[in-house]
Amino acid sequence: MTEETKVETTKKPEATEAKTAPAKKVKPPALEDKPFTEFMEQHFTPTLKTALEKQGLEDIQVDFVKAKIPIKGFESNPECWQVVGNLKNRQFSLYFLEENINGQKAFSCSTDGQKPSTIESFMIDERKASLDLMVLFTLKRLNGQKWLARN
Repeated sequence: MTEETKVETTKKPEATEAKTAPAKKVKPPALEDKPFTEFMEQHFTPTLKTALEKQGLEDIQVDFVKAKIPIKGFESNPECWQVVGNLKNRQFSLYFLEENINGQKAFSCSTDGQKPSTIESFMIDERKASLDLMVLFTLKRLNGQKWLARN
């Protein structure tokens, strides 16, 4: 047996050990990494509705729709995705100006069937939105309107 043959035989077991090493577990993608419409329809909208019900609100309707922003001056803008919430005689809308939960978002609200007259930026200081953070900011905004509790 030559020295070259000895070297080759000692290298073979090392290669086999490397192949049998356990594979790293693949972490499932975060909810927020799902496609925009899937995340909004399957996670955000139902979670927001549940959170509103926990606040003691009844007869809540929360829809995810693509429509024009119903505020004067925005008629020429293209349609955008919106979460529209109806709470008896009050309505709010979260506008997603991009199909991305981390993109630009806006908020409007109205009462007694009136069209909203103003639009406000929403979650502008947050770089990365999460399901919990989006629900929290929505509840805080509605509470600011005194729709959840009297302050």
